[in-house]
Amino acid sequence: MLDLGSRRFWHVVGRRVDLAGREAWLDAPVSAASRVAGDWVPGETARHGGVVGDLGAQDPAAGLLPSMAALDGPGFEARRLRPEVRDFYEHTAGWKLRTWSEWAPLFWPGGEIVARFWGRRVEQLALPMRPLESARGMDSQVVPIRDAAGTQVSAAWMRTLRGSGRTVFSGAYSVRTLPGASRPSVHVAFPLESGNVQVFLRPTVTDDGGLVLDSPHGRWGDNGAYVVVRDGGDHAARVPVHERFHVYVDPDGVLRTDHDLRIGPARAMRLHYELTPSSALS
Repeated sequence: MLDLGSRRFWHVVGRRVDLAGREAWLDAPVSAASRVAGDWVPGETARHGGVVGDLGAQDPAAGLLPSMAALDGPGFEARRLRPEVRDFYEHTAGWKLRTWSEWAPLFWPGGEIVARFWGRRVEQLALPMRPLESARGMDSQVVPIRDAAGTQVSAAWMRTLRGSGRTVFSGAYSVRTLPGASRPSVHVAFPLESGNVQVFLRPTVTDDGGLVLDSPHGRWGDNGAYVVVRDGGDHAARVPVHERFHVYVDPDGVLRTDHDLRIGPARAMRLHYELTPSSALS
């Protein structure tokens, strides 16, 4: 009933969209069941005419993007990125993650409600509510999604808490160019039953070779966050959720990421990632 009610809500506040035509930029994977985890991957692969491999296997060379150069355009040049930053996105499976989280007191109750009644139950967008939840680390698995010709069209990235084994995030990562945009964006879709949450992130290279991915305030069709419901007609809404990822190499040579999540103008939570090559841990 909660899931059905939430879909009806987005029908009311959203707009009808044509995902096969004018709003094809919002066409993204959905889950056939209420529990998401990685169950959507075979269906999404079949949709592109490909054949999914063993979800339990891990290709150590698998990356979220085949090449960061796919993002090149006015204002972005992948060649200016630090090699570590580029390697993380192009060979994500070869990196280990440690995570710390901090919620703003004002937003913690709401985050706990969403995590308890939706995130943990459906195993999707289950943001850690307490620092100890991720104290033992986070495991990740990257599965390239390929079309009939073998070309990677996106990559599934599933992240689970090592302590509990619970899936926290399960998303499809790719490159897309928004209508009227001068250069591509990073596109992330989090499948849900009969819908999804999508984020379009604008890439920027910092002076020291770091990467900033930003989903700023804007209008319909700009970079930002969207909710799509595919139930009783396709509807979508732009939502006031804004994210900023800063991926950089610290003075000790460690790759790190600062992730800010804002609702409207207010910061709701912060996440910090320490990224370490698997070879460094062996």
